[in-house]
Amino acid sequence: MRVVIFACSKKAYLLQKKLEKKWKEEQTDSTVRCIIKCKSLPELSEKKSLSECTAEYFNKADALVFIGAAGIAVRSIAPFLQHKSKDPAVVVLDEQGTFCISVLSGHAGGANELTKQIAEWIGAVPVITTATDREGVFAVDEFARKNALIVTDWNMAKQISVKILEGKRVGIYSEFTWKGELPKELYWYQGEFEKKPPEETVIFISYRKISAVFSKNTLCLVPRAIVVGVGCRKGTAKDKIGTAIRQCLLEEEILIEAVKTVASIDLKKEEEGICAYCKENKLPFVTFSAEQLQMAEGKFSVSPFVKEVTGVSCVCERSAVLASGGELLCHKKIYDGVTVALAVKRLDLLI
Repeated sequence: MRVVIFACSKKAYLLQKKLEKKWKEEQTDSTVRCIIKCKSLPELSEKKSLSECTAEYFNKADALVFIGAAGIAVRSIAPFLQHKSKDPAVVVLDEQGTFCISVLSGHAGGANELTKQIAEWIGAVPVITTATDREGVFAVDEFARKNALIVTDWNMAKQISVKILEGKRVGIYSEFTWKGELPKELYWYQGEFEKKPPEETVIFISYRKISAVFSKNTLCLVPRAIVVGVGCRKGTAKDKIGTAIRQCLLEEEILIEAVKTVASIDLKKEEEGICAYCKENKLPFVTFSAEQLQMAEGKFSVSPFVKEVTGVSCVCERSAVLASGGELLCHKKIYDGVTVALAVKRLDLLI
């Protein structure tokens, strides 16, 4: 997690140092940056305005923590607000460390959970005002964040929250296993999406597309569970690789949002077309040696030519399986010299 902590007074600075120390002890993988904006501490105070500092980090950080008045925090972030799916978590602490307030992106950004954590660390009272939390009921956006699911329709997500707050139950359909007890606000939807559109509101958890006629009452939550294995000739253009991947996903009726990683053999580690495609689509690109690929488990396609060149009989299928840690979903397909295979990692969804 990338965190920025702003302090706006001497007392706030002391609390900032305490929180920074605790954060680094408890979450060693977090990056914590402290910014002081205080006339009483000229040697430490940032020369830029608080608004300028906020502008610099608003779209870079996962969480912004302001130690000071809530009004200062609100005025600082106001010009940069976009949408709950994009905004970072924003939390405010008073300089005494008495109250810790979730201000922005309570569910989607994780501010509510972060507020509870910070409050526990420093002995503050957590203040959370989102309706589903106050009522103690299922929150679909919080559930999506915890399980790294992509919310495809925020208006539908809001409608679901409204229904639940009105005491109504919502159906849920999932291609993945569920860890824990189903919340009382939900029930397992037994209908068949491919045959009859649901008449009631349903949460649909899948990496597969559903027909537009089924989407009226359906919120699709997409797990990033698909790995694309790729093989190509040296010098293959980025656009050709992108076209091949999109065509494969289209034929298999898999949502492009579900792709989490691209994989190949280490001979392609610096392949310009693949690297450019991954950079453009903000996807990690992982590679494996021929020896590692040879150890992948499963039934794979065999190509004598590929084995002669790379030392392994199939690159795209084996790399997809290794990178996913799961199973092959789609065997090798060839599109104008680009080979594509898909693998999926089965998930346990958490409440």
